[in-house]
Amino acid sequence: MTFELPDGTPLELHSGATGLDAARSIGEGLARAALAVKVGGDLRDLAAQLPEAGGRIEIVTSKSDEALWLVRHDAAHVLATAVMELYPGVKISIGPPIDSGFYYDFEFPDGVALSEADLEPIEARMREHVKADEPFERTDVAVGDALERFTREGQDYKVELISDLVRDQGVETVSLYRNGPFTDLCRGPHAPATKRIKAFKLTSVAGAYWRGDASRQMLTRVYGTAFLSKEELAEHLERLEQAKLRDHRKLGKELGLFLFSELSPGSPFWLPAGAQVWNGLTEFWRRENAGRDYEEVRTPILYDVELWKQSGHWDVYRDNMYFTDVEDRPMGLKPMNCPAHVQLYKDERRSYRDLPIRYAEAGLVHRHEPS
Repeated sequence: MTFELPDGTPLELHSGATGLDAARSIGEGLARAALAVKVGGDLRDLAAQLPEAGGRIEIVTSKSDEALWLVRHDAAHVLATAVMELYPGVKISIGPPIDSGFYYDFEFPDGVALSEADLEPIEARMREHVKADEPFERTDVAVGDALERFTREGQDYKVELISDLVRDQGVETVSLYRNGPFTDLCRGPHAPATKRIKAFKLTSVAGAYWRGDASRQMLTRVYGTAFLSKEELAEHLERLEQAKLRDHRKLGKELGLFLFSELSPGSPFWLPAGAQVWNGLTEFWRRENAGRDYEEVRTPILYDVELWKQSGHWDVYRDNMYFTDVEDRPMGLKPMNCPAHVQLYKDERRSYRDLPIRYAEAGLVHRHEPS
């Protein structure tokens, strides 16, 4: 098999060679540092066999762009490993890497309410698995076997995910990843073993609906972050602490800027000091807009639903809008300004010579979205 390295150098490998074989053929040091392999742009496990057709190949190490994604993906699995050991009967759903770290969503048994005070013992158990350097091992299994396994284990969310893959994509097999005592439904890839997670921290606990659907089960989401070195983690945690000091919810209360009330959930009540800040920001906004040739306009907040049908919001966004009937006429509060600004543009005949036309509005919008 013939592959091409990033610098254009050809790499000859025997049939059935893996990503690790490729790394070793270049050097033992690279093999020790390798986390995964990219072939033709696709990220793969080091243990995966390389395609017979060859192609462009790159060994992924801690210096690669994909490294952080990999270790955070690994950390999410180790988090689920620890939680399942500490809380028998817990149901697991999904646990992806994200820009700020990773999370995993759980349904805990009745009577168990996880809080941030519980994160330290979970972290401690995670460190045991990281220290043990448990390999991530992939197995491709028939859909029926996977469904039987997760049904037997009472993992309803995994059963649903597999069933959806069968219905939507017609899959006949799914991939499972095992690390230590834990096996998860996962597309991969992963780094070779848990010890590649050099630094991690669990950061918070929150609620999250299964699949983001408010009509489904409320799950417990555990957030964490992971980095390639303890120094990077320390810097990140320091940034988080600084951000907490500048949190608008904290400052708003301490400085007497605004308050919230259940009489209007999610909407601030601006106090006199807050109104002064608001007005100051508005003046700055107006100066900046004037310097960029924007004209200030004001538009209503309530519109006939016909506007939202014309704009397309009715088809794709109406679940996130507020509606009411006014004299038997269906109306909707605007979630954004642009459809109203289109009405301003349409009010008179225009020529291309008039362009660009720039409107600006400090509009009041309402969206029915989780805060």
